[in-house]
Amino acid sequence: MNDWTPKPIPSTALASLPLTPEEGFVLSRLDGFTAVRHLPALTGFPPERIQAILARLVEHGAVLPAPTPAPESPPAPKTGATSEERQAGGEEPLPTGEEEPAREEEEEPEDAEVEAAAGNWRQLFERRLHPLPEDERASRARGAEDPELSAFCFDPVPAVIKSVLENMRVGLGHARLIARHHHNPVGLEALCGRAAFASDAGVRRWLVRNPQLSSSLFRRLWSGRRLMEQYKVAMDRDVPEGTRRTAREVMRTRFNTAPAEERVELILNTEGRVLASLVGLAVDGKTAALLCGRTYRSPMLIQNIARWSAAPPALIVHLLKQEAVRRQPQLRQLLQRHPNAPADARRGG
Repeated sequence: MNDWTPKPIPSTALASLPLTPEEGFVLSRLDGFTAVRHLPALTGFPPERIQAILARLVEHGAVLPAPTPAPESPPAPKTGATSEERQAGGEEPLPTGEEEPAREEEEEPEDAEVEAAAGNWRQLFERRLHPLPEDERASRARGAEDPELSAFCFDPVPAVIKSVLENMRVGLGHARLIARHHHNPVGLEALCGRAAFASDAGVRRWLVRNPQLSSSLFRRLWSGRRLMEQYKVAMDRDVPEGTRRTAREVMRTRFNTAPAEERVELILNTEGRVLASLVGLAVDGKTAALLCGRTYRSPMLIQNIARWSAAPPALIVHLLKQEAVRRQPQLRQLLQRHPNAPADARRGG
């Protein structure tokens, strides 16, 4: 169950659901990419509470149910030592630390019906609505009904998009169409002027993939988000490089002021890969104490910390005591060569 990635149902009319404040808060944190095991850190609720809330959200029809596990296949015959056995024997090679972090779950393709409908709406716009004068389109969009209202979401003119947003029938489905298909920064600014749309996970997902998302708008929307959310944007290969660069800058700024628990969450959940983007930034005493209070078994995480120039001396000493380091001389040597390693640790065998 911890590997399940809850996915909100875009077509659900959330305003009509009898959600409690806790259920609404958890639902607002679901982006379709975050696994259940990370939700306690994102929400502050214990795992059992998260499970109960997700069960109710599924009952309400706001979240897709967890997939039924496939029957287990017979274990494959062993052809050699397992990774755990190799590690126990000190044979496991050090990871390079340069791999791009794998996604928790590959994004599923959009529902075929939604894709087909979007194609029909675009065709309706191009054939029947686009030939009309801009003023007429803007006027018509204010009172349009679907499918015309959805077709107007493909209009490239910001004034028409503003009229769509003034339409009383506009909903999250229309907002997501605009975020995905409208390529004018002015129209995207108008879209994000509606707080209900700007906070929607689907709208945000398509916004960061839109090459016309301005740096200023990204900073306004993401500066207050959790570090893990900012990191995911910075590493998402579907996000334009300009937005990824801004996300890294925002993440560095946020790292300086984020709570210690949030910093530790970022370092541990990324197995230290994020540290390459945090060069020149140090951590406070509480963050160092939280990092020193854990047991480390991942060679990747230990190696990335060993290459982190700002790693606190106490953390270096703590890592040298770990069983994973004692089993692998390469890791011990990396830590002993660290500029912050105490003199007695450098002399240690």
